[in-house]
Amino acid sequence: MSFRSSSWIAIALSAVACSFFAGCKSAEEKGETGGTTGASTTTGGGTTASGDTIKIGLVASLTGDQKPWGEDSKKGAEMALKEFNDAGGVNGKKVELRVEDSASKAESAKTASVKLVSEGVIGIVGEVASGHTEQIIRAAEEKKLPVVAIGATRTDLTANRDYAFRVCYVDDFQGPVMAKFAFEEQGVRKVAIITDKKQPYSQGLSESFKNYFVKLGGEVVAEVSYQSGETQFQSQLTELKQKAPQGIFLSGYFTEVGPLAAQARAAGIQAKLFGGDGWDSSQILQSGGDAIIGGFLCNHYNNKEDRKEVQDFLTKWKAENGGKEPGTTMAALGYDAMKLTLDALKRASAPSSDALREAIANTENFLGVTGVISLKGHNGNPPKRALVVEVRPESEGFQVYRKAYDYFETK
Repeated sequence: MSFRSSSWIAIALSAVACSFFAGCKSAEEKGETGGTTGASTTTGGGTTASGDTIKIGLVASLTGDQKPWGEDSKKGAEMALKEFNDAGGVNGKKVELRVEDSASKAESAKTASVKLVSEGVIGIVGEVASGHTEQIIRAAEEKKLPVVAIGATRTDLTANRDYAFRVCYVDDFQGPVMAKFAFEEQGVRKVAIITDKKQPYSQGLSESFKNYFVKLGGEVVAEVSYQSGETQFQSQLTELKQKAPQGIFLSGYFTEVGPLAAQARAAGIQAKLFGGDGWDSSQILQSGGDAIIGGFLCNHYNNKEDRKEVQDFLTKWKAENGGKEPGTTMAALGYDAMKLTLDALKRASAPSSDALREAIANTENFLGVTGVISLKGHNGNPPKRALVVEVRPESEGFQVYRKAYDYFETK
């Protein structure tokens, strides 16, 4: 539907004047996917929804190496949407979820987001990988659509951008958290750093860890790199072994960290292992074996937390997934990202991308599963706490809580 009809305009203006989407409902609204397809009009100034439904997009890695994150993100987002629609949606209108696969590739994430924009979504949720999310933001901000990232932690991702937000912490926080934990809790004074130079996430995380570790008085004795997709790391590990580090910071994704850990132990390297939320998949146990057990990573959430929000989420999740707990943190972050977006839709002044963006930007004290999320005044980056967990066998729960850090502890 377009803006050709003057009567439609009158109706639309009347709806806005009557605060069609007014009210500050809490995030406890419920709903379901599906519903009658709604029309929308997309221009250079944004997208406005009309008809019986409002379309929100989701980009996730449903195939490829990052499939564990994508599947959990999608399930979490769908669960939040079902609750919202079951509770009546927004003023009787349901939200329809349009999902596209990034296939664990940045270029596919761009194609997916362009497709969603063309389908008339008024906002996009996703992704996990920072490189993928960068492409989504570029495609969406060109049409003035807000993006709420699920787990993309690269620090500069939202810099100077009015339409980019996230529900996760950022790398200039989790890097220092792991540096502080290694130095103060594990007594490590000499570290080596291994970086995936193909991933912006890994590069930024290594840098923030390095800077804070040195600030604490530690020494970085070696820095080596690889590229996503590599499987053999003997040359890097030979160089690293000669420096005899007490600890190794591996800032990449679980797909390479597991084999890196296994090959490091096979080479006789016994240094303690540290990393970020990129380790977050139980698949790391399959590729890393006993070598990755005892390693520490930074994460956003843990299934064993006793907070009411976590336990309520787990009850609902297990009811939908055969009694199984989420395999990755992206289930909870996907749930939070979608629920925050829908909560903002309730508060928006109109069913449009601009109104949704404004409502998201003004979010304060949203009580999420992964913690309290405030975006107002924070340039799209919520100041959240972080957890340090230890990798344990599946029989012990895979990730066991060790310590929590408040956002301001490393500032």
